[in-house]
Amino acid sequence: MKTVLLQIAEETRQKERTERKAIKAEIANPATSNDRRSFLKKAALGGIALGGMMHLSIEDTIAQTTQNVSRASSPSDLKITDLRVAQKGYGSFPTRIIKIYTNQGITGIGDIRDGTDQRFALFLKSKIVGLNPCNVEMIFKIIKQFGFHGRQGGGVSAVETACWDLCGKALGVPIWQLLGGRYRDKMRLYADTPNGRDDADQRVKVKNRIEVEGFTWLKMDLSAGAVASTNPGSLVNNNYWRFGQPRPAIPQQQGQAGGQRPSGPPPVPQASMEQYMSYNNTEHPFTQIQITDKGLELMAERVRKVREMVGSEIPISTDHFGYMDENQFIRLARAVEPYGLAWLEDTVPWFYHDRLKALKEASTTPICTGEDIYMLGGMLGGFKSLIDDRCVDIIHPDLVSAGGILETKKIGDYAEEAGIPMAMHHNSSPVAFMANIHCAAATENALVLEFHGGDIVEQWTSMVIKTDGKPLMEKGFGNIPLTAPGLGIELNDEALKSQMPKDAKYFDATPEWDNPGRTYDKLWI
Repeated sequence: MKTVLLQIAEETRQKERTERKAIKAEIANPATSNDRRSFLKKAALGGIALGGMMHLSIEDTIAQTTQNVSRASSPSDLKITDLRVAQKGYGSFPTRIIKIYTNQGITGIGDIRDGTDQRFALFLKSKIVGLNPCNVEMIFKIIKQFGFHGRQGGGVSAVETACWDLCGKALGVPIWQLLGGRYRDKMRLYADTPNGRDDADQRVKVKNRIEVEGFTWLKMDLSAGAVASTNPGSLVNNNYWRFGQPRPAIPQQQGQAGGQRPSGPPPVPQASMEQYMSYNNTEHPFTQIQITDKGLELMAERVRKVREMVGSEIPISTDHFGYMDENQFIRLARAVEPYGLAWLEDTVPWFYHDRLKALKEASTTPICTGEDIYMLGGMLGGFKSLIDDRCVDIIHPDLVSAGGILETKKIGDYAEEAGIPMAMHHNSSPVAFMANIHCAAATENALVLEFHGGDIVEQWTSMVIKTDGKPLMEKGFGNIPLTAPGLGIELNDEALKSQMPKDAKYFDATPEWDNPGRTYDKLWI
């Protein structure tokens, strides 16, 4: 045993000499910042090499070499120095990833959420530069007033996530450990139900989703508008919204039906009264679209076919019904009742508590909502009042709108006290996915997490590198990093750049957001 230790000690002494030379060279480099130089001096003094422990007993030597103290950072001296953004085209909306830089060379990443204006995050740069990212909750309380429901919560959520990533890296532990530990080693995922050219083709794709990709939970769209488009007489008042009002087109992204998106910046949309009064901007009760008995039968038949393909064991959730009031959803819930759906998602807007509660009480199918709600409390009540009023059976926060990792855990914990499970909405990037994975690991009532489907696994795998060497997901479950610090991923820069629009910026400097001048951010006098 002593011979082995002597050999290890000599190898360690040689490695230590090389490391000390590198540290001295960086300290002497005029380009090295004062903060970085101070950190390097501490790193050079910290830790005990095996070569310096030969006077210790074997037991003490082993204790020293196995204590697993992180030397990646000096956490108490860590400070934020910069915030930058990269844009990645994905799905119907662009996804934007932020990177927060520090005085010690480590960085943290966060996701602003699909379809969010990157300025919601860039605006926060001047609020956080100079702060220690390990004080995550304090930073959240400083910036939370600048978020709101919908995509407006994306900037705050991205910054909060990046701070947790930094904190985990600085301390050398996974984020779930910082949240109090984990309840699970892997997280169940739900995927979209694939469509097909016909019933036979869909059956093959559904079978692949279950038996090959391994998903144990599916979600299908049940659009009243899609039924009506091929079956006249299915809806009342639908044609007015189709032809009497403008419906702004969603720009095609690369890889979508409709061809390649042209290079360069997209055209700037012109605001208009007609656009504001369009179907997409009209709240559900104000369309007065109704489903006929024929339409209800056709929608129920779609559910029946999918249930027959899937079998009775696998839960099926439903979404994207169209904009109708709670009376139509009560009728729909009763029509699909025989097929045991897992939930009806985002029926009427979440802030109409009385309408949601009326639907919930009239339906034996669970009612689920929440992907656009910001924070547990706050303006318009957040999740707290929705839970207190018992308006839903399942809450469905999107972490990158809800306020980030810790706020989503708080939402889940509060719902748990009311006996309500938490499903987790996710429609962004692998960065947001991993943030959800850590939150789900630490939240007992986390039910299932959205993953789209196995068809994006290859694309996602190319975007990031798992630092624990495991894949993002396997057979319908997300892998929770058991040892990798922070989020447990790093960005694959070359792959990300190759997937970006030609003229997009990739973590370019953002000096224009450094200092907005003196601001008064307090909400009280």
